[in-house]
Amino acid sequence: MNAMQTLYPEIEPFETGFLDTGDGHLIYWERAGTKGAKPAVFLHGGPGGGCGPVHRRLFDPALYDVTLFDQRGCGRSTPFASLDNNTTWDLVNDIERLRQMAGVEQWLVFGGSWGSTLALAYAETHPERVSELVLRGIYTLTKAELDWYYQFGVSEMFPDKWERFLAPIAEAERGDLMGAYRKLLVGEDRERQIEAAKAWSAWEGETITLLPEPATSDKFHEDQFALAFARIENHFFVHGGWLEEGQLLRDAHKLSGIDGVIIHGRYDMPCPARIAWQLHKAWPRAAFHLIEGAGHAFSEPGILDQLIRATDRFAGKSDA
Repeated sequence: MNAMQTLYPEIEPFETGFLDTGDGHLIYWERAGTKGAKPAVFLHGGPGGGCGPVHRRLFDPALYDVTLFDQRGCGRSTPFASLDNNTTWDLVNDIERLRQMAGVEQWLVFGGSWGSTLALAYAETHPERVSELVLRGIYTLTKAELDWYYQFGVSEMFPDKWERFLAPIAEAERGDLMGAYRKLLVGEDRERQIEAAKAWSAWEGETITLLPEPATSDKFHEDQFALAFARIENHFFVHGGWLEEGQLLRDAHKLSGIDGVIIHGRYDMPCPARIAWQLHKAWPRAAFHLIEGAGHAFSEPGILDQLIRATDRFAGKSDA
């Protein structure tokens, strides 16, 4: 059996800048790898998670020219933690503007978790602009998926962590936890806002890996990261991502001309494997890998192995 694939060496961007969206946001973007090589775009998770140096390392730098960017309101984009003009469709438009800025007709779209949601929304809107799709931790933002993670389901697996998630919310308001959190996250009480943001963020950070992984979860406890992450993620989820119920699976037929890979951990807690399986059935052209002994995070060895194999294969590496 071939050795497990892992991250490429650390690399700095060859170009960085800010895209002015024209409606109040400045989007931080960077390009890494080899200018003029195979174009790709990396869509980070959350929403509100931002991209980091490690994400550049998912692509062979000799073979890819990859654009990474911090979605509206998070990371290095400004205004920080802003919810104004911040919807799925605003982000889809941002991706198109970045593609035009990169001067490419098509690019590989890589997205995990919320990034898979956004990748599907983009690809179903602009299928002619997508050369391939690499998707991990499939999430389609249906009510059933949101309830599973934020109301009842994952709560049964992590009662200790769930208790900490419930703590900021009055018992009388626990029938709608996303709605109750929204009140705190957009409220005027800064102390309660930070407390709620950290509780919301920690719930995710501590349930995305099969086994505890402080290197992954620690940042979710930091005030600044948690504030953007929780506010933006809750904002998107309360609004169902501005998607019609079931829209992304319903419209998966629009991907029929696109090659792709679906990679999902068997024990992914935030994103039930059933949804990845349904996408696989609706989009049979894509290769499907259900990774045993893996949770949600891209750092899970089996998931990372398949992600690197996918980006290598789509860049034409014969041994991938």
